[in-house]
Amino acid sequence: MTRTRAIEGMAGAFPGKAEAKAAGKEGEFERLHARIGQLVAERDFLER
Repeated sequence: MTRTRAIEGMAGAFPGKAEAKAAGKEGEFERLHARIGQLVAERDFLER
């Protein structure tokens, strides 16, 4: 068993932490997608 697999397995022993980490990543993705949309809109506006 590799070290990373062992660490991932330990996260399952503490479901609250694993769920919080997953929710944090999901929120981060939403924030980044919103930022990408903003940047695309700015680029398109400045392109004209």
